[in-house]
Amino acid sequence: RLVSLDPSGCSQETKTLLYQKAKEAFSEQHHLPAYYELILPYLGGAPAADLKALSKDNVNMNISTFVTLRRESLMSLTPHEVQGLLGVNLPQLAQWQSRAPVRDWILVQKQWELDQLHLGLTGGTQEGYINIVTPRFPALSSAPLGAVATALSLLPALLLSVLVGSILS
Repeated sequence: RLVSLDPSGCSQETKTLLYQKAKEAFSEQHHLPAYYELILPYLGGAPAADLKALSKDNVNMNISTFVTLRRESLMSLTPHEVQGLLGVNLPQLAQWQSRAPVRDWILVQKQWELDQLHLGLTGGTQEGYINIVTPRFPALSSAPLGAVATALSLLPALLLSVLVGSILS
């Protein structure tokens, strides 16, 4: 309990294990303001649920800690929860908006929620738009690329005609 480690060079699995051990070790202090300082070195292994709980305490996390959080945990946070985690350090998020993992986090947020932070963050999903994720593996189709592109370009027209046809019938 009295030893503080620096798990920054550890694998994600080790960070996760160290976080769980630290959480158990400091569980008695969970209700105290000092809890955040005790658990801080181990937050790189924290699950999203624990980060969401910390966000309610307005812990004023520094940006260097924020960008080292577990990726899947970070990606599941809402702009409001990030605001609760960063507190007075929230304006620093704008300086990181073009770098990973902040850039990746912004891309999965709704733009109107990002706008509520008043930081000028851009790149979130606009209202009424659908995010299409390009697969990272080669297509299995044997069709020439031109034919696939033509078929995809006709898809909106096809969907619109089906929609209009169903409305008129």
